[in-house]
Amino acid sequence: MNALTRSAAAYWNSSIGKKLVVAVTGLAMVLFLAGHLTGNLLIYAGKEAFDEYAEFLHTAGHGALIWVARFGLIVVLVLHVWATILLTRENRAARNKYEFNATIQASKSSRIMIWSGLTVLAFIVFHILHFTVRTNSHLAEIAKESPYEMVIAGFSGGFLQVLVVLFYVIAMTLLCSHISHGVASMFQTLGFRSKKSASLIKRVSLGYAVVIWAGFVSIPVAILLGFVN
Repeated sequence: MNALTRSAAAYWNSSIGKKLVVAVTGLAMVLFLAGHLTGNLLIYAGKEAFDEYAEFLHTAGHGALIWVARFGLIVVLVLHVWATILLTRENRAARNKYEFNATIQASKSSRIMIWSGLTVLAFIVFHILHFTVRTNSHLAEIAKESPYEMVIAGFSGGFLQVLVVLFYVIAMTLLCSHISHGVASMFQTLGFRSKKSASLIKRVSLGYAVVIWAGFVSIPVAILLGFVN
């Protein structure tokens, strides 16, 4: 093991190192969500616009770019979840050792974040199976003709689709709750938060979470209610 590898391992094993990993990977996912929502909102522009967007994603870089992005997101997600779990375990150990109120409060916050994060992780897996891998053969056949029609079919129909939309709403609510706390923590870890900027950062974090929630939730709800068809 060379010096660089030892330094990297030592940094990862420190709380500061893991917090930085959580912050940087969190920033990457926050930026991804903004871009992903921007593209998804083209569903309101109609079939042609949405299908052109989907075709661009799947043909950019001769089809390689989307796979690079997917692989990168998987790496980012794994690192984010792994580092968060390790930090939560450290916080729990600190709580057991030092029964201070601040430590207990931080531990409670960490527990909320970890469980909302794991629920969101389950949603991401479901979302990938639903619209990317397309384990539903009916949706897979529709996708060959039109990604727009696939999305419409995925959120409209009978009782099963109602449950799917409900799951999306619940998962996005948890995700945005996670974001509203996580973005503020991210700024603090990266050194951009001070007493003067704390209030502004809190408002920005909440505002961003609300925009992401409203944008993503509006799509399945609008389709289910027949406003987009």
